[in-house]
Amino acid sequence: MTLRFGIVGCGMIAGFHARALADSKGAELVGCVSRSQEGSVKFAEKHGCRAFGSLDEMLADPAIDAISICSPSGAHLDPALAAAAAGKHVVVEKPLEITTERCDQIIAATDQAGVRLGVTFQSRFHKASQLFKAAMDAGRFGTITLGDAYVKWFRSQQYYDSGAWRGTWALDGGGALMNQAIHSVDLLLWLMGDVAEITGRIATMTHERIEVEDVAVATLRFKSGALGVIEATTTAFPGSLKRIEICGSGGMAILEEEDLKQWQFVSETPDDETIRTQMVARTKTGGGASDPSAIGHHGHTLFFDDFASAVNQGRPPSIDGREGRRSVEVIEAIYRSAKSGQSVCLD
Repeated sequence: MTLRFGIVGCGMIAGFHARALADSKGAELVGCVSRSQEGSVKFAEKHGCRAFGSLDEMLADPAIDAISICSPSGAHLDPALAAAAAGKHVVVEKPLEITTERCDQIIAATDQAGVRLGVTFQSRFHKASQLFKAAMDAGRFGTITLGDAYVKWFRSQQYYDSGAWRGTWALDGGGALMNQAIHSVDLLLWLMGDVAEITGRIATMTHERIEVEDVAVATLRFKSGALGVIEATTTAFPGSLKRIEICGSGGMAILEEEDLKQWQFVSETPDDETIRTQMVARTKTGGGASDPSAIGHHGHTLFFDDFASAVNQGRPPSIDGREGRRSVEVIEAIYRSAKSGQSVCLD
């Protein structure tokens, strides 16, 4: 069964969801809704779907099986709860919500309604990320010692001034960490496992009229015993691709957007040289480093394919609500540590 989606919120990221759904093998776009009826109509004309007059109208339509929430981060909760109550499956653009408490409300509502919930951390579906994860799961890194994430991006003042919600705690939920670096935080946790203890510092260094951080650093102690670092900023001109580095007694690998910049192990396999040759120069966009629209939609397409398959097979999607919650929990802990000046332990 093809899963029929309605998009909630018709801003920039909604266009990537629309293009991903157009390419999906298991899902399609049939409707949209926005706070602005004019915006909904323009979006519908561009992407060949129906513009609904309200969320309630969309959720009442039996032609809609699922919704994809593309509203500002702090406005994910209400449409998610409404969709669950209407028996619709729910996809949420990252982050799931801006606090773990709000994440938990969405998870509980979808669980109770018996509908599927997914969060679009599409970087997990990139081939290089999948190879990295397979090597981790196979134990090729030996004893893991370090796991680091670096997101040194640039956002102009005009970027923050372009939307009243940008740079606010209420709707952005945070700055360089919650909005931009959360993809890398998700990848790091997916690869390294849970965090036991966090110490963080944040600052607003160059941007005006924002409440949130444009620079953040954190040191981590993972439950495995490995240590790590997260660095995030939106004030590093001209911006560089996001980067994950993992080191262990048996090997070291570096993931830069969709490229494997380093891939070396004590015990080599016949495929390693092929991987080193083929998994370079694969990043065809700016990766969002200086322009948030300079990303591809192929990762989103793979996400929607997986989500539709999960619904049809009656299984959880690969990135469900509980997976989506993990990065929010860690970022929340960094903010708490920065505010208190103390380390934060996670259960």
